[in-house]
Amino acid sequence: MIQSMTGYGKSVVQLPAKKISIELKSLNSKSLDVNARMPSMYRAKELDIRKQIAKHLVRGKVDFSLYVEITGEDTSSTINNTVVKEYIKQLKAVVDGDETELLKMAIRLPDAVTTERDDIDEDEWKTISNEIDSAIEKIVAYREDEGKILYQDFVERIESIRGLLNQVIEMDPERIDGVRARLEKGIAEIKEKVDENRFEQELVYYIEKFDITEEKVRLENHLDYFLKTIDSNGQNGKKLGFISQEIGREINTIGSKSNYAPMQKLVVQMKDELEKIKEQMLNVL
Repeated sequence: MIQSMTGYGKSVVQLPAKKISIELKSLNSKSLDVNARMPSMYRAKELDIRKQIAKHLVRGKVDFSLYVEITGEDTSSTINNTVVKEYIKQLKAVVDGDETELLKMAIRLPDAVTTERDDIDEDEWKTISNEIDSAIEKIVAYREDEGKILYQDFVERIESIRGLLNQVIEMDPERIDGVRARLEKGIAEIKEKVDENRFEQELVYYIEKFDITEEKVRLENHLDYFLKTIDSNGQNGKKLGFISQEIGREINTIGSKSNYAPMQKLVVQMKDELEKIKEQMLNVL
């Protein structure tokens, strides 16, 4: 079953002195593009995180976020009193204001808060890593659910194209008879005697140029191959995209050869269905 590249997964774990929230969001992309946001103390594990994500998500633009909320008394951040007081002094020289408001401004300025860099506790990291796996499982499940919706849409549109193709096949003898009739009428209007054998040869040659038998067979095969591929395991988005291109090539050739307005209307409808498939195909893993 196909997967979408759109997904969301979140996992939260409570540690003794902090709460860790992990979020994963993904959109479609030609390759895997991971954007990781996390506190500096966890940056040493960024490569491991990227490997965890790549193992399961394969493709897509992925935003990974790790948030830390301190819930215990211990904290690695301290206010730099000297710096904050100097900031307040300088702010007072610029503008009169309430001490509390000036403090709010000063605390946001560089070096007002210092953070001691702690080494990552390996037991703690093991717990966090497990939660990352949990978030990945949730985003994969989300992608699978989205994939089911895409799957149903693709099948319906492929069968719609098949139905239109069947109408083209039923209409084809009528089209050929129409081409023959127009040629015979054109010769009659010229009021010239023609060699019947030569005329018949030329007629056969002309009609063969408009023959769409091969295109009909190939298009039918491409539709079958699309449905077979969509039911297979693995990441099939790129392969389905290539098959869609082949479907489009046969539809275009039928349209250029048809030379018959009712058939061209059916071709336009087939193109419309295929275009909607291609739009959705960009989101398939």
